[in-house]
Amino acid sequence: MKKNLSITVGTIFILLVLATWALSFVAMPFEPNQMNISQRFLKPDFGSAHVLGTDNFGRDILSRIMYGSRNVLLVGLGSVTVGTVIGITLGAVAAMARKTAGSVIMRVMDGLMAFPGILLAMMIVTVAGRGVKGSIIAISIFMIPVFARLVHSMILDTENLLYIKAARSYGSSNRQIFFRHLVPAMLPRLVTQYSSSVGSAVMIETSLSFLGLGIQPPFASWGLMLSESRQFFLVYPYLAVAPGIAIIITILGFNLLGDGLNDMLLHRRSSNERYGDFKESSYNG
Repeated sequence: MKKNLSITVGTIFILLVLATWALSFVAMPFEPNQMNISQRFLKPDFGSAHVLGTDNFGRDILSRIMYGSRNVLLVGLGSVTVGTVIGITLGAVAAMARKTAGSVIMRVMDGLMAFPGILLAMMIVTVAGRGVKGSIIAISIFMIPVFARLVHSMILDTENLLYIKAARSYGSSNRQIFFRHLVPAMLPRLVTQYSSSVGSAVMIETSLSFLGLGIQPPFASWGLMLSESRQFFLVYPYLAVAPGIAIIITILGFNLLGDGLNDMLLHRRSSNERYGDFKESSYNG
């Protein structure tokens, strides 16, 4: 029941974010960077053109929320995808090579894991440059050791399984074993980790933008909108409510989906173990 609720709620939240992203290309109310000083600080009014109000420059908040979903999803999904591909490759090489190269790779991964995520991203983005490109590079480097260590541990756990030994006895290469046998076995865990990592990537991206190291003005970003609303929050609190809710829904959606998938994976694994014990006891009997 818990896993079903997590997957359902997480999927609904993610679909809301994806719908906002899709509508930003076809039904955006106003130009997100269009300023109109005469209409600054308009309060939210569902009966007016500015449903969520306007900011200190007279820009439509709803339009900036919709446009900001593009940058958030681009950085979140793009950085995790790049980190996943590189991390899986490095983790597989380190686990299957079993030589000095493997040890060096994992020690480098351990060193990257020692840094807090936001601190590591801040250090990298100052070198790679601010903006979308710099944010993707910084978050990707943070995600690489997460997937590298996961793949490395899963491959080592499966090395003594009978079907892996049988594949090696038939002369299968490490590459064939990895793609034919290990990848299908690791896929559920990788999907779970990917979903949870997107939530972490969105949190890091919004934090970088809030600190002025991510998406740069005048382009819209939810973290940047929160940062711009700080000096007006006590008088116009609605400036921070909309981007704050958008951030919460996005992060919570991916985390709930990952949590539900993880519970489903553990339930299926425990069921398989019980089924295996039953077959073994039946055979012995």
